[in-house]
Amino acid sequence: MSLKHAILILLESEPGSGYDLVKRFKAGLGYFWNAKHQQVYLELKKLSEAGWLAFEEEAQDSRPDKKVYRLTPAGHAELLRWLSEPVAPNRINDALLVKLYGGTLTDEANLREEMARHVAIHLKTLDSLQAIERELLALPEAERLAWRLPYLTLRRGILGEQAWLAWADEVAQTLRSAD
Repeated sequence: MSLKHAILILLESEPGSGYDLVKRFKAGLGYFWNAKHQQVYLELKKLSEAGWLAFEEEAQDSRPDKKVYRLTPAGHAELLRWLSEPVAPNRINDALLVKLYGGTLTDEANLREEMARHVAIHLKTLDSLQAIERELLALPEAERLAWRLPYLTLRRGILGEQAWLAWADEVAQTLRSAD
């Protein structure tokens, strides 16, 4: 997947400025697709130049005018084309796994501290995802229906965090048994 397709998906449902898109990333896609502020703005420019987005400038009182982007028919066609193509399985580059793999070369206390730090991060992420799930499940059934596919991505995130934490428990037990 590329950032351009994530942006097209976000703009398919609602036009928005670069700032709006960054907020939407953080609120939804950001749990499984990362993009920096500058990357979003650079990609918006490219997508506009490709004819996939159009924008209107809106005046603001105390700030420069903002550009509000929307999909063009060509952008919509590109999004549909991409959605119909298969995607490659996700590959991971995880520095923590590399560190653990080479863990015999360092003090195990260092590994335990590193794992504790990551566990805290994953617990916080799991808590955030579960809070979003509670909000979605509290919606009236008709509104929940509109969120059924994004809900599946949320469930993947929850299950992924739970699996990661279960694995971290195995790591902790292994590191304790080495003492």
